[in-house]
Amino acid sequence: MVIVFALLALGVMVVANWYLWRRLFRDTTAGPGWVRRAGAVLIAGGWALCIGALVAERTEAPFWLQRTLAWPGFLWMALAIYLLLAVVVGEAVRPLLRRALERRTPDVPVRRAEPEPATVGAPPRGPEPEPVTPPEAPAPSRRLFVSRVVAGAAAAAAVGTVGYGTYGVLRGPGVKRVTVPLARLPRAAHGFRIAVVSDIHLSPVLGRGFAQKVVDTINSTQPDLIAVVGDLVDGSVANLGPAAAPLAGLEARHGAYFVTGNHEYFSGAGQWIEEVRRLGMRPLENARTELPYFDLAGVNDIAGESEGQGPDFARALGDRDRTRACVLLAHQPVQIHEAVEHGVDLQLSGHTHGGQLFPGNLIAGAANPTLAGLDRYGDTQLYVSRGAGAWGPPTRVGAPSDITVVELASKQA
Repeated sequence: MVIVFALLALGVMVVANWYLWRRLFRDTTAGPGWVRRAGAVLIAGGWALCIGALVAERTEAPFWLQRTLAWPGFLWMALAIYLLLAVVVGEAVRPLLRRALERRTPDVPVRRAEPEPATVGAPPRGPEPEPVTPPEAPAPSRRLFVSRVVAGAAAAAAVGTVGYGTYGVLRGPGVKRVTVPLARLPRAAHGFRIAVVSDIHLSPVLGRGFAQKVVDTINSTQPDLIAVVGDLVDGSVANLGPAAAPLAGLEARHGAYFVTGNHEYFSGAGQWIEEVRRLGMRPLENARTELPYFDLAGVNDIAGESEGQGPDFARALGDRDRTRACVLLAHQPVQIHEAVEHGVDLQLSGHTHGGQLFPGNLIAGAANPTLAGLDRYGDTQLYVSRGAGAWGPPTRVGAPSDITVVELASKQA
């Protein structure tokens, strides 16, 4: 089944890229030439760089090679998605534009010059020589003109979308604020603020400068507690340790806590847990700590099951005092169902990126109980952050990055 799925996916990808080449390069040229060849090289080369960037990241290739491939490869991934979407939308515009041109430029019949009448008694004149005029370049056909207009508009729309979405990521996440009332929270804890950050995804693209922006944004909110809810990195401690160094500057009255995401298990989770601890954060590995007003618990990500380090709700929550409010850190929203069974008041998660690249929100929404924001499951509330960074393309479209300040509210206040 895996082989069949892989072949099917490869076939779809080949057809999609052939269609992209046809609409952008073949249909916009009058005949074979260097433009069509350049288009084929551009599309094939872009995907070669993209696949190379993915393979280099997963195989821990030399870091200089990862950085060299990451920017062009991952940006091409995003650009190809929006080129394809724009060209598909162009199919609806194409016949409308062609009809509009036909109405504005109707075919005009060519009038033939009539011979002058012969004069009586005049000698017959021989044929007059035709005037010699320089040849004019033939005007492109309506079909060719429409193809060029649609292709140009599609390329401009795709480049603009990816450019703006990339700028949105690189300038750093914004701050979102949400109030969450908890029934068992004591009056003294009313207004307690938790800065929730997930999916920073430090990588060959998002490095030390990006980490510093995240730290500065979190500290500017002056939180009581900081929760780093997984997917901190895409790479090893050896390569990305210097990029993560600014996290040592996180400041909160009750400290900073960390739980693993699935990407930590692609990057050496054990080493990153030790590095996070060295940076001053406290990892919650299926563990719980009792804060003055509520319990704070954390479980490992589901991806840890492959290493025998999966989530253990019983260990983290089994023996707690259920008269106290409990906030759980769990990377993936799908862990909410076990949180409900264990009487958690609030689960804080990430993982979805809010879809990151439209229409990825449709896929992420189908795979997760909540895509982004606050939701309720029985007596348990779930808040899902869209995340601070980005995986793959450093680009977001329709899902802006955020750091959320969750303000707890006591119903007794």
